[in-house]
Amino acid sequence: MATAAAAACVRVASPFTGPCIRPPCRFSAARRGPRRAGMAVAAAAGAGGGSPLTVLVTGAGGRTGQIVYKKLKERAGQFVGRGLVRTEESKGKIGGGDDVFIGDIRDPASIASAIEGIDALIILTSAVPKMKPGFDPSKGERPEFYFEEGCFPEQVDWIGQKNQIDAAKSIGVKQVVLVGSMGGTDINHPLNKIGNGNILVWKRKAEQYLADSGLPYTIIRAGGLQDKDGGLRELIVGKDDEILKTETRTIARADVAEVCIQALLFEEAKFKAFDLASKPEGEGTPTTDFRNLFAQVSSRL
Repeated sequence: MATAAAAACVRVASPFTGPCIRPPCRFSAARRGPRRAGMAVAAAAGAGGGSPLTVLVTGAGGRTGQIVYKKLKERAGQFVGRGLVRTEESKGKIGGGDDVFIGDIRDPASIASAIEGIDALIILTSAVPKMKPGFDPSKGERPEFYFEEGCFPEQVDWIGQKNQIDAAKSIGVKQVVLVGSMGGTDINHPLNKIGNGNILVWKRKAEQYLADSGLPYTIIRAGGLQDKDGGLRELIVGKDDEILKTETRTIARADVAEVCIQALLFEEAKFKAFDLASKPEGEGTPTTDFRNLFAQVSSRL
C-alpha cells in the first residue's frame, strides 16, 4: 500500500479484491472524546484565525506524500508545510526547499530537526517490497517479492513509525494523522505474505501504539490507492475491513491526501480510526462536508 523515511522503502497501492457481499458500514454520529488538546488551535487555523499550523509530512517523496505536501503549501494561510524524505533525490523531486528535511525514520536522531517546532504530524511512510529479478509474465509465472535488508515492515512500519510517534510526543505535538491500510483484521491477508513481511501486522501494532500514546490522533486505513484526480467522488468510511467485502474498496490518492489535511481542522476527526474508500465517479455526491464525514466515525481503533 498509500511511501520516505525508510522511503527507500516507499508506499505502493494495494490491489484489494473480493466479491461484492454487502454495502459498507455506516456510522452514527460519534461521541466527542474527553481529550481536547490542540482543538482550539486547529479550529482557529481552519477558520482563518490565529497562526497557521506547522505540519510535517513524512514520506513526502512518495506518491501520496507528494500530494499532501503540495496541498499544504497551497494553503499557506492555514498551514506551514514541511516534508521529510530519505534522499537528496526525493528532496529534489518535491522542490528541494529548506522546509524539506532528509532523515531516516529508523534513526530517531536523524528526524529530530524535522520534528522540532511542529504542531501536527502526518505519517505516510511504509515499507515497500521489490520484485525479484527474472520474472517472465509470458511464461505464466507469478512475481515474487522481497524486502531489502533493514527495510522490512517490522523496521519501517513498526519501529520507524514508533520513532515518529515518540518524537512527536516528546515535543507535545497537537495531532498525529497516520495513514495505514485496510486488511489488518485478516492475518492471512495476501499483503502479509508478500516477502514474508507481515506488513499489516506491523502497521496495526503502530496504530495501537499511537492510540495508546495519549496524543490526539486520526488513523486512516485507506483502500486500494489509485492515481486519479480527487474531489470527484463520494467518500465512504467504515471499520473492521467491512468495506473490503464490497465493490467500493478503492480510493484516489488525492482524496486520501485531502482527508489527511481535513482531519487537522475538525474536532470530529480526533481520537478516531476508520477505513476509507470511495464510490465510483458519477455515483453519489462528491464529499465536501468533512465534518460530517468524520462525525460518522465512532471507532477509536
